[in-house]
Amino acid sequence: MILQNNSSMGADKGSPVQFEDFLPSMVRKLGSEGLIQELCKGFQLLMDPRAGKITFQSLKRNAASLGLGDLQDDELSEMMREGDLDGDGVLDQMEFCILTVGLSPELMEEEAHI
Repeated sequence: MILQNNSSMGADKGSPVQFEDFLPSMVRKLGSEGLIQELCKGFQLLMDPRAGKITFQSLKRNAASLGLGDLQDDELSEMMREGDLDGDGVLDQMEFCILTVGLSPELMEEEAHI
């Protein structure tokens, strides 16, 4: 899935978790509209249907479907904190999209050169 990161957050002590960054290749393959559709699908997959937003519990419950099942609670909490721009403790669709794109350093570098 797209919520991938070259992060140094590690589930094992001394062994960083490395995620491949698929976002740039998705942009090249799908174009910007296709990427937005995929981001929306990712948000729908992770969100709590009752809240209409991603909560810590919904992220924890659905993280494995995005290949993030090995992340610890503190790492998931950090992701939530990083993405929560308005400080309400949850991620709305826009915050999720910003977080996802922000976790893609290669995509940010490509955009800077355009």
